[in-house]
Amino acid sequence: MNELLDILSSAPFWIAVLRIATPLILGTLGVLLCERAGVLNLGIEGIMVAGAFSGWLAVYLGLPLWAGVAVAAMTGAVFGLLHAFLTVGLALSQHVSGLGITLLATSLSYYGYRVSFPKVDTPPTITPFAPMRWLDDLTGSALSVLSAQTSLTLFALLLVPLIAYVLYRTPVGLAVRMVGENPQAAEGQGVSVATTRTGAIVCGSALMGMAGAFLTLSAFNAFFFNMVNGRGWVCVALVVFASWRPGKALLGALLFAFFDALQLRLQTTEGAALPYQMYLMLPYVLSILALVLVARKAAYPQALMKPYRKGER
Repeated sequence: MNELLDILSSAPFWIAVLRIATPLILGTLGVLLCERAGVLNLGIEGIMVAGAFSGWLAVYLGLPLWAGVAVAAMTGAVFGLLHAFLTVGLALSQHVSGLGITLLATSLSYYGYRVSFPKVDTPPTITPFAPMRWLDDLTGSALSVLSAQTSLTLFALLLVPLIAYVLYRTPVGLAVRMVGENPQAAEGQGVSVATTRTGAIVCGSALMGMAGAFLTLSAFNAFFFNMVNGRGWVCVALVVFASWRPGKALLGALLFAFFDALQLRLQTTEGAALPYQMYLMLPYVLSILALVLVARKAAYPQALMKPYRKGER
């Protein structure tokens, strides 16, 4: 118990929580935008891989770090456009299209890495984003947890209220929610369902690409296989946990990151008697439990995963 209290009272632990949560925040917001418009995007896992690779490669070839983030976002947007064409334009299965994009994006990224670095055993490295230590000069140690993060984390945190404002306080957000709830009514009000859904998918997929870029440009300084490691699927579950609300999405990402950071430290404690696999299971088991408790009362978008063809009733 004392060791647990020591872990929870240490600043490095909370620094790790926020760092682990950052790609989950970006990815969950991306999934939330897609699903609010009525489209399930299971391509997130592959889009994160593609964003991680393309952003890192752009910086490795000489572009600035933020340009690498932009490249990752554009990469995600391209795959999002493909997903929109298949699911909105052709009204194909959203599940099959998403899984196909995950396989395509992942395979292309791994192939691109092998072609770019055919004789490299150790992944080349870049200089990643630096922590925001300038915050210490402004606030002292009051924001030490935030100042130890990079500007990408601050960007992700600021996106939460921004997306919430857009969804609930602007005509664009109203249109997105309408096509996700009742596309026939949206069409009757002059809203283009296809255009709105396509825009939401492209913007959401761009955020997924940025979530992948965080791993290679901020959390680490290189690209390696399997680095996304299921984070995309976690984001899909977190959207359900959040009841499709940006504020709760932030809470869910922080909760999962808390469990993940906790299990990493519990493995290294002197009194750790359980096999390390048990600790690895901890964040997923507890997250599933939280998901089960919350999802039963979740109000999902009524048109989610339902293809829409103009003029049909």
